[in-house]
Amino acid sequence: MNLTLKIWRQSGSSDKGRMVTYRVEDVSPDMSFLEMLDVLNERLILEGDDPVAFDHDCREGICGMCGMVINGVAHGEQRATTTCQLHMRHFEDGAVITIEPWRAAPFPVIKDLVVDRSSFDRIIQAGGFVSVPAGSAPDAHAMPVPKEDADAAFDAATCIGCGACVAACPNGSASLFTAAKITHLGLLPQGQPERDSRARAMVEQMDAEGFGGCTNTGECTAVCPKGIPFDTIAQMNADYLRSASS
Repeated sequence: MNLTLKIWRQSGSSDKGRMVTYRVEDVSPDMSFLEMLDVLNERLILEGDDPVAFDHDCREGICGMCGMVINGVAHGEQRATTTCQLHMRHFEDGAVITIEPWRAAPFPVIKDLVVDRSSFDRIIQAGGFVSVPAGSAPDAHAMPVPKEDADAAFDAATCIGCGACVAACPNGSASLFTAAKITHLGLLPQGQPERDSRARAMVEQMDAEGFGGCTNTGECTAVCPKGIPFDTIAQMNADYLRSASS
């Protein structure tokens, strides 16, 4: 495959940035999207040019490091797929592909396609944990959990914190991410003692970081590689309202 890539290049947060066009040839359809970028970077290095900076780690779709807007869609047009698991067979030979970083004020660009997502870390630090001493692990089934709650908690816990929900949201909202982190703890017995304080602290930290509010457009769930359900946000709002009234 021969492709034309239009990639956002930006040397730092103070640089205005620009789109730069590259040609990439002899791309195997079996390559992942990141492997295709590796091929481009190897050529740029040999030519003495600065390689394209992008985040990556596990390349197995579970760490949440990779993230870029591909042809206007966070992680690309394949549903429930991270950038690292997106393969070139989903593109046509001769295609023109635009590649940009996440766009949100709380995600400042560090370089090229790499953004600073430490705002997510601070939301987690505000309350995304269980700090109540609970002793040693209980015996299996000693603390029954309704299957519906267990399934919902597991669905929320699959969030990998990639930030695609923020990049896709017209308001730059982190509601889906924050809701997933609140809900997966709040639905389980271990998370009950701090359920209200957790919701209040994490939502307030999300607002303090400068993320926008949720207006129910649903773009976040459409691009979420783990398919976090939209009603997770409703659960977060219910927990927050209860905490505010207590």
